[in-house]
Amino acid sequence: MSTAPIPFIDLKTQRARLGAAVDEAILKVVNHGAYIMGPEVAALEQDLADFCGAKHVLSCANGTDALGLVLMAKGVGPGDAVFVPAFTFVATAEVVAWVGATPVFVDVREDDFNMDPAHLAASIRWARDNDLRPVGVIPVDLFGQPADYPAIMPVAEAEGLWVMSDAAQSFGAKLNNRAVGTYGIATSTSFFPAKPLGCYGDGGAVFTDDDDLIEVLRSLRVHGQGTDKYENVRIGINGRLDTIQAAVLIEKLKIFPDEIEARDHVAQRYNAGLADVATVPRVRSGATSVWAQYTLILENRERVAAACRAANIPTAIYYPIPLSHQQGYKHFPTGPGGVPVSERLSAGVLSLPMHPYLAPEVQDRIIEVVRAAV
Repeated sequence: MSTAPIPFIDLKTQRARLGAAVDEAILKVVNHGAYIMGPEVAALEQDLADFCGAKHVLSCANGTDALGLVLMAKGVGPGDAVFVPAFTFVATAEVVAWVGATPVFVDVREDDFNMDPAHLAASIRWARDNDLRPVGVIPVDLFGQPADYPAIMPVAEAEGLWVMSDAAQSFGAKLNNRAVGTYGIATSTSFFPAKPLGCYGDGGAVFTDDDDLIEVLRSLRVHGQGTDKYENVRIGINGRLDTIQAAVLIEKLKIFPDEIEARDHVAQRYNAGLADVATVPRVRSGATSVWAQYTLILENRERVAAACRAANIPTAIYYPIPLSHQQGYKHFPTGPGGVPVSERLSAGVLSLPMHPYLAPEVQDRIIEVVRAAV
């Protein structure tokens, strides 16, 4: 069996496929010289809106800014409680703390890694009883699959809370034939290079159908500008996406549907090869996934990871520590009963190489090593 190193995410093969198209797109920007807010930025925003069916798209500097801009636009601040999952990347809670509000950590479900609607409802009641003012919910579409919005939205609506979707890992997925980017008051995403749709640096976007919200977001993105950047009507940020990244994303979006299909094929091959020896990820009925990560739940994670290392197969742990246990966040509240599922997942998850260009013979090598280790 080959022991050649395997990339965890193969951007080089994608680069070769895109070839001259990206080179030409970048060179066009270099030649016209509009490096900030050039014409490609507006073109990308329209392409993204057309792709998912959102009315408005605001590109921005990164996925964290995308989250933070919406909180700023909603006026979230001290005394407000925003409910976030405990099992995710830190940015989701970080932006809540940015604006002086309180992130309240909610547990997730083991079957799909996403926010548990029942624990959300209990956490909202707990927050009210403890002198917090619940205002919003930020479910995360972890590993590429949309959260259970049909269950989450009624909980939030009954309590008068807005919902913002954190789709940093799921842009391109659907739920009940409705595309990611069209749930809640807004959706944020990231174009970090490792994401299913990534640029050649940092980038992000906000999607919304709200005409008033998009106008505030456009102002906030450029230092709270009014009629121009030298009239500042609110406190904002410098959150623009640069033109070269927009040009790259325009080209990548053209092949994105084909890559989503290839990702799903890779995931199904993994499931077929590993379902009898590990807990494999499953997609809920009515949902699709873009498989930002392919994540197993194992009882013997360290042994499997060590066997993969010995065979030059990279693995990763997303995420080794629940947010509620992180040093910088453990002083924030957790919903009643804590987050036992998040704790179990952090102790047992292991992600395998996942990208659209994973050749069957390479994937079979990964499957063989994992099976032998288990």
